[in-house]
Formats: sequence, C-alpha cells, structure tokens
Amino acid sequence: MAPPGLPRHLSRTPAAHATPVMADPRQAAGSGALEICGLERILEALKLLLSPGGSGSSSLQITKHDVLLATLKSNLSALEDKFLQDPHWKKLRLLRDEIANKAEWPQNSVDVTWGFTSQTLLLLLCLKETMVHLATDFTPGKPNPKTPEAAPALSPDTLSISQQKTVQSVLQFVVTLGVCPYLMPGVGVPLRYRTEFGAVVQDVVCLDAAPDVTRRLYTSCRVLLHVAQHASLGSLIFCRHFGDIAAGLCQLGFCPPKRKPLKPEEEVLTQEERALSREALRDILDKVYQPLAVRELLILQGGPPQSCTDVKTQVRCRAPAWLRRLCGQLLSERLMRPSGVQAVVQGILEGAGAGAAGGSDAEATAAHWKKCDLIAKILASCPQQSLSPEDYYRDICPQILDLFHFQDKLTVRQFQRVATTTFITMSRERPQLAAKYLLQPVLAPLHRILNTAEIPESDMVPGTVLVTEEELSRCIEDVFKVYVVGNEPLTVLMDSLLPVLGVLFSLYCFTKQSVSHVRSLCQEILLWILGKLERKKAIASLKGFVGLDKSVPSLHSLCQFRAATQGGVMITIKEAICDEDEALYQKVSSEQRQVEHLGDLLSHCQECGLAGDFFIFCLRELTHVAMEKEAELKTQPFSSKSLLELEQHRALLVEGQAQKLLVLQLMAVLCERMSEQIFTNVTQVVDFVAATLQRACASLAHQTESTVESQTLSMSMGLVAVMLGGAVQLKSSDFAVLKQLVPLLEKVSNTHPDPVIQELAADLRITISTHGAFSTEAISVAAQSTLNKKDPERKIEERPQKSQGRYTDVSHSHLKQQQSHEKSNQTGQQSCLSLIPQEVREHSIPANQKSRSITAEQLQEILLSAYDPQVPTRAAALRTLSRWIEQRETRTLEVQEKLLRVFLENLEHEDTFVYLSAIQGVALLTDVYPEKILVGLLAQYDSSKDKHTPETRMKVGEVVMRIVRALGDMVSKYQEALIHTFLRGVRDPDSAHRASSLSNLGELCQRLDFLLGPVVHEVTACLIAVAKTDREVQVRRAAIHVIVLLLRGLSQKATELSLETLGLDAERERAGVLNS
Repeated sequence: MAPPGLPRHLSRTPAAHATPVMADPRQAAGSGALEICGLERILEALKLLLSPGGSGSSSLQITKHDVLLATLKSNLSALEDKFLQDPHWKKLRLLRDEIANKAEWPQNSVDVTWGFTSQTLLLLLCLKETMVHLATDFTPGKPNPKTPEAAPALSPDTLSISQQKTVQSVLQFVVTLGVCPYLMPGVGVPLRYRTEFGAVVQDVVCLDAAPDVTRRLYTSCRVLLHVAQHASLGSLIFCRHFGDIAAGLCQLGFCPPKRKPLKPEEEVLTQEERALSREALRDILDKVYQPLAVRELLILQGGPPQSCTDVKTQVRCRAPAWLRRLCGQLLSERLMRPSGVQAVVQGILEGAGAGAAGGSDAEATAAHWKKCDLIAKILASCPQQSLSPEDYYRDICPQILDLFHFQDKLTVRQFQRVATTTFITMSRERPQLAAKYLLQPVLAPLHRILNTAEIPESDMVPGTVLVTEEELSRCIEDVFKVYVVGNEPLTVLMDSLLPVLGVLFSLYCFTKQSVSHVRSLCQEILLWILGKLERKKAIASLKGFVGLDKSVPSLHSLCQFRAATQGGVMITIKEAICDEDEALYQKVSSEQRQVEHLGDLLSHCQECGLAGDFFIFCLRELTHVAMEKEAELKTQPFSSKSLLELEQHRALLVEGQAQKLLVLQLMAVLCERMSEQIFTNVTQVVDFVAATLQRACASLAHQTESTVESQTLSMSMGLVAVMLGGAVQLKSSDFAVLKQLVPLLEKVSNTHPDPVIQELAADLRITISTHGAFSTEAISVAAQSTLNKKDPERKIEERPQKSQGRYTDVSHSHLKQQQSHEKSNQTGQQSCLSLIPQEVREHSIPANQKSRSITAEQLQEILLSAYDPQVPTRAAALRTLSRWIEQRETRTLEVQEKLLRVFLENLEHEDTFVYLSAIQGVALLTDVYPEKILVGLLAQYDSSKDKHTPETRMKVGEVVMRIVRALGDMVSKYQEALIHTFLRGVRDPDSAHRASSLSNLGELCQRLDFLLGPVVHEVTACLIAVAKTDREVQVRRAAIHVIVLLLRGLSQKATELSLETLGLDAERERAGVLNS
C-alpha cells in the first residue's frame, strides 16, 4: 500500500508477468567485477527518497507546491550525503554509478521533479539487477526426506510484504512524476481528476525545462518496462500502472507529429524509438491479464464528448481521434484472440464492480442490462481486421456459446444476458451465418437422434450412448436461454427449432414419468414455440407429436431415453424386442402417454387459443371418421388383387383404423383435460358449430343420422341461438365470421326431416344474414332451452353483462355430453335439456355460478329424480348428488347410506351415462368414508352370480379401482383386503370376472409400488397356477401380463424370490401361452 496522501490510481486486478523489452540492453549492469549489494540497502535508499526531510515518518503530507519541491530537494541531498559519507553504501553507489554511466537518457535537469524521478529510476534498475543476480546464484538445497512437509527455501530475490509496499509507493511516485504529467490532453486520466496530490504535482512539474517532455515520457516508460522484465517487479508495475504506461506508449508510438521537422536532429524521438514503443505496446497487451487490457483500452478510448462547467465535476477531455481509432483497432485484436470474447466481456463487466473482487455493487450491476446489451452489439459487429464476416463468425461463435456455461456466481447472469443478446443480434443481422455457426452446434445433439438422421453402424450396438447426460442437459439449457429468455421469434430461430420439436416432446413425455430438472425447461420451450408459431404450423406440430402426421420428424426408432445419474437424461440405442406382444404393449402404452401429456401441455395453451383450434381440428377429423361408409372398409374379391396388393391394402386399412382410434383418444383426453374456457373468441365458437353442422349434414346425406347426431345438431344450433340472443356482444366482424354457417344452415333447413329443426335453421340463417335485425320467437326459445332458464326476457337482459367466457361454458358442456355419448355407442337415449325438470337444471348449474346451501326439500327432490325413467333426468340428478358430495354439503353427507344405496342401484342401469355417473358418485362417497363403504363394495364384488349380475360386479370393480387411485399412498392400509378379494376373484367361475380380477390385481400392485410384503409368494403362485391351468386363453394372457408387471416393478428385488417359482416357470408358461 502507498503511504497516506499519495495518489491512488484506478484499482486493477493483478496482471500476468509481462516482460516487454523496450530498453537498450546496454542499460544492464553487466560488469561482473562489481559486487552486488543486498536488497535491504536498495530498499533503504528508496525509503530515504520517500521520507519527508529525512525524518522517520513514512508519509508525505503535501499540500503546497513549495513544500513539495523543498521535500524532493531535501531527499535528493540526503541520499547523496548518504552515498558519500556512509561506507556501507559504497556497493550501492558503485552499482548506481555504473548503471548511470551506461544509461543514454538525461538524468540532470533544472526541474527538481525530473531529477527526483531519474534517481528513483536508477535505484529501481539497481533493484532489478540485484534481484536477477541473486536468483541466478541461488541453488535450492535438496529436500529432507525426513521432513517432506517442510516448505522449500525461498529464492533470495523474494520481496517481503513490507518491501513490496515500499516498491509500490516508489512506483506510484515514478508514474505520478515521470509519466502522467507528460501525457497529452485526452490521453489517459489527468492527474487533477484523480487526487488532490495529483493536482499539486501537475502544477509543480516544469514542462519547459530540459529535457523535452516527450524524452522524459520515453525514458520513464523505457526504464519501467526494463524493470518489469523481472516477474515479481512486473506484477507490481502492471497491476496498478498498466493503464498509464499503455497511454504513454500509445502517445509515443502512434501520436502524429504536429509539424514535420526540417532536419532529423530536430526530432525528439527517432523513428526507431517510435517503432520500439509500438512494439512494446503490443507486447504488453499480449502478455497481461486480458480483461485488464480490455478495460484500460476502453478507458483510453473514452466515451462521447460531455460538457460541464463545474470544475469539481468536470470530466476529462475527449480522447483524440487517432487514439480512439487505435484503441478500437487494439480492442478488435483482443477480441479476435483465443478466449477474446470472454476477455472483452470480463473487462467491461469487472469494471462495473462485478469482477473477480466482486464488491457490494455486484448485485446492483446485475440489473444494469443496458451495458450487457452494449457488449452484445459490439460482439455482433464484424471488425475491419477480419477477412470476411464468415471468418469472424467461425472464430467468434464458439466463444459466444461458451459464455452460456460461465460458472462465476457473481457474473453468471450478465454473461448469459450477453450471450443471449449476442445470439439474437447475430441471428437478426446475418441469419444464414448464425444458423450455421450458432444454431447448428446448439441443436446438434437433437439432430443426431432424428428419424431422418443416419446412425453410423459402429453406434448400432444396443446400449451405445449417442448423447450423454451432460451434452443433452447443456443443449436443452442453451435452447431455453436463447428462445425463452431471449423471447425473439425470429424466422431463423423458429425454422431451426421446428425439425426437433418432436424429439423435444418425446423428451418431455419421458421426463413426466420421473423427476428431472430437464422437464420444466422442455415444457417452457414447447409452450413458447407453440405460442409463437403460425397457427397452421403449430397444429401441424401437435399432429406430429401424437403420430397423426408421419411427415413431422421425430425420435429415431432405434433410440430411447434413459434416466442418468445426475438427474438428467441420456439417449442410447435400445435393445430389440423379440416378443411381439411386449412390443405392441410398449407401443400402445407409449401412444397413450403421449396423448395424455399432450393434453397436459395444451391445458397451458388455452389463453392463446391454440387449445381451442386444435380441439376444432380434432372435431373435424372425428367427423371424417364417423361419416366413412362401411363399404370403404371392405376389400375387393381376392380374384381382382394379387397377394402383395392385398397385403398392402390390409396394411393401409390397419393404419387408417389406428389413426381413427387415435383421434377418438385425443378427443376423450381433450374433453377431460380442457377447462370451460377452451374457446377464447367468437371465431373458435363458430368453427366449432360449423364442424358440428358439417357432421350433421354428412349424416343426413348418407341417411345415417342417429340420436347422437340429432342431439349434437340441436345443441349446436342452440348455441348459435344463445349467441344471437344477446349472450355475447357481437360486432360486425363477428357477423362476418358467422356467415360461414349460412350455407350449412340452409342445407339443414332443406334436408332435415324434423320441421322444428328446419324452422330453427331457417330463422338462424335469416338472423345471421340480417346481422340480428330479424329474430323470431323460435330463436329465443332455443336460447332459453340451451341456457336452462325460466324467464327468457329477464335473463336475456342480463346476458350482455356476463363475461364473454359464458358461451364457452355452454359449448364445453355440450362437448362433454357429446363425447360421453360417442364413447358409450348408445343410439337410443334422449338427452334433450327441455325434458329435465327445472329444479334439477337449476341444481346442475356449476358451483361457481350457484353456491347457496341446499334444503331438505331440494335434496329429497333430487333423490326422487335419481329414479326418474328419463335417462337425462336420472343422470343429471346423479351428477348433482356427486357434486354435492364433492363440495362436502352437510345435509347430503348426513344421508350417506341412502346415497350409497341410490348409487348402487343405478349401477344396474344399462345406460352408460347413468351407470358411469353412479360409479363416480360411489367413488366420491368412498373418498369421504372409505372404511365404511370399501368393505361393503369388496363384499359385493366378491359375491356370486345369484346375488349380482356379472355386469354389476364389473362395475363395482371399476368403482373399487377408482377408489384405489384416489387413495394414493393410503391404499396400503387396505392392501390385504384388496389383494385377497382379487385373488378369490381369480377362482370365480366367470372367465370375464377372473380376467377383471387379474387386471385389477396388476394395477393394485403398481399402486402399491410392488411392496406386497409376505403375500408376494402367494400372489406369484396363484398367477403361475392360472397361467398353467386356466381354460380361457384371455385369462392366461392376463395372468402373464401381471407377472410381467411384477418382474418389471420388482426389478432387482426379483432376485430375492425363488427363480424356480417366479422366473423360470413364469417364462416357460409365458412362452406356452404365446404359442397357444
């Protein structure tokens, strides 16, 4: 540390040991005849120069010019007296005189400050030469094997901490007196703006006295660089004074002369000296700590011109044009070096207080993103030194990608911000180069495993790791930082990510099965890209996710995801499955999971409207599926086709059937997962109605209309009536959208056999065409019936005050009912809402619209409606009771036994809509009172044919399994009763009941995490016995399936079981069943 009161320059981090050579080699004390003095004597002489008036004080309190000059003269005189009078200083005097005689720079001057600087420089040269000779003569002793832990002996040229402080103080005096006063205005930071002492020095230095100021500056820089050739001294010089020395070298080597001298002898510096200065500048720039070099060059380059009249706050002059150009060129050279990008970023950010030293400003700097954006613009601009933009991108882009993985905790956010902004800026300015050198390396791990990629034969061995955990995690994190954090939907970014969306979705589905830090990143990436894509491309991607569009790239058929050790995922070559049944099971289960996970993903896309558009797409696909003629599924006679053609035709038929089943599965999942707000605008509602009307028209054309189509048509037309009746404030643009329904309504009015529907379709067509100017009573009645209201006049007045989401609630309830009908394949039921009693309809209103408590009369009326002969009334009553149980209505729970009896009796009903509602009610009731109800249900499931029909027992089994799923981890409390019930069911005379019991047992084992305890042997013995002896092949297949589940779930625990009991016999019987 320098003594108090001395000028303190900009704080800098330690520099690398630079050893530039600018001094003449003849400066060195090469005479071997002189005896080298000790370091202590030289440091004592340096302390004497720094002491005020020869006193023992270690500081100079300088406030006036004359006091400073007097002190410098006094110290110089004291040093000379010491040399002449003290014989112990003879060696140092001889060494100093030899170095002074060999020096070619002027040492004496009228200016006291230069005389003081010259003597200080001579002593520094003495110090350097002494340290070099001491290090040369030093021979380290051999280490003592008896004490290997002892530290090795220090080199004699090592400076102690106090000695380093003395040298630092001397260096500050040399730079303050010998460098800074001679810098031109705008070159470096002026002394007067640093400290009060600096302002005094600036006024004390006599610039008119000989030698010339340029010669003084050259001499100071020359000697300091010569001293810096010693590693420890170079570190002390450059860690704090690199900026001032670099400024001096810039001025010496690159400043253009004001006028061309007439004669060579008039030149202050020769051309050779200027060339040496330029060489020395580049030398130290290459060897010091690069962020330090970048920061000092930026300080030298300066900022835009500023004006200020206050002297205390006045900023320094703007750097001259030649210096700005030079610094820009040198900064570009720093950038083009290896690791140059990181050096530039660190140099700028560390100067803001977030460097290696951190500091209290580190967190505050993290919020200043403007500086990070400025760095990104610098990095994205191709410098003039580069041969071409492609060469620049080839060199810089790998370094930019490395910024994403910077690990320093203080600056990680700034580095990632710089990397993201630079990535986006380059993609915007030069998309082709960015795609080649940025996007391709980032997405390379995902492209490697696409089904369109070619995997080398050497990697085809099962178990070969194609993408490691670290590589895949880094890829996903980089994509997240660029796309989601950057949030710039540039065309090149979207087009690059589009081909790998299928792989991202497959990875997302895999991570949903376990815990992984990659899951949330994949979900955010998918949600971002689906929200930013054009709607057609987004829906095409969703089709590819679930296999509806085979042209969309997806995961390679030979690749599989595997959980890795650090919580991530790796990609390997999967083993071939020889068992066709197992392969089919895995394929079906994988498709099922993909559909379910797609539903989860779309549940987050409802606000942007993507979920609604995809639902409408699936509805249109469902229309095509439902309206295909049976004749299209029949093949031509064998005589008209060859065997190969027939096989191809059969394959196409199977593929078509698979697509249709997938669409149905999608519709079921979407109806289950989507909320009432799936439709976000009038256009989507109109598209939904149009799809429904198209389906009705197709049914009428083929004369295949059923009850389901009739009910669907009534509901869709009622929905249009609700919209036209005032539930939604329609604009002129909305009527333009509604006009697409006019041809369909006209077709319905002409072809439908029901005159009521014909009249309603005609009225709706006229109302849409007149933009609501004409409306009939039939439209009001249809709207009233759809909304289940008593007073149409009062309710229609209130409708404009409702939110726009109102009509989406109605349409979604219709979709739910329509989908449940389609899944049940019931064609004879009636679900017209007008047949439901008004009280039931009121209680069927969702809880968010009607939250008042129920009365005893209302409960009794709903219980009576549960036995109503009309199917819709009965089903609505059961649903209402279920909702009251779920809401924990006190009055409902008081009659739990009566409710249980009502639900169990409705299980006998043949209509799917009724008994499914009853199953839901029993499951909800058991969730409230599991101990009281579960035992009775198990007894009913275990009863004989005489008491309950097989169908009823199957329905009770479905109720029990719903209870098991709802109990979750609590199911272990009832595991013994459940396991024994299902084991007894395995011995039932009815083969369907036996297969059902085995299926339920397998799912129960999964819910118990296969922790069966002491009954595991009993279960496996029963399963193997069934596989051996049962007469029905379906039952044996079910037993084998449960055994496979057990083996897969037990995993390593399976080795604890008897291989003879569980493994070998099971495999033998499994092979036998498959062969049969």
